[in-house]
Amino acid sequence: MSERITVGQLYTGPVTPNLLNRTKQSETTTPERPFAQVLEDNLLKLSNHAAKRLEQRGIELKSEQMQQIGTALDKAAAKGAKESLILMQDMAFIVNVKNRTVVTAMDSESMKDNVFTQIDSAVIIS
Repeated sequence: MSERITVGQLYTGPVTPNLLNRTKQSETTTPERPFAQVLEDNLLKLSNHAAKRLEQRGIELKSEQMQQIGTALDKAAAKGAKESLILMQDMAFIVNVKNRTVVTAMDSESMKDNVFTQIDSAVIIS
């Protein structure tokens, strides 16, 4: 019993309980998310309205075009966009960035003399 105990110290010497040495869990690792959630977060979704507009206007999106829209959406999200206009070839899409959802879609004929409202950004895919 030759070790000295100071005020505010419960344990003598260099050994401390493991609880004091632990780092906060949120600092060391990110919580695991199920694969389905990760997949869903990275997919582009179509609202019912957008699906109807695509069908009415005869717009067919190929997987390559969906990937391009997804990439444009990632760029818009990186800049803090919330509602974005995405222009691609002769088509335009209004997209909710947070939900990764296409709200509406237009072809070149529908875009003529059209005003786009309630958007905070535009991405042009060339």
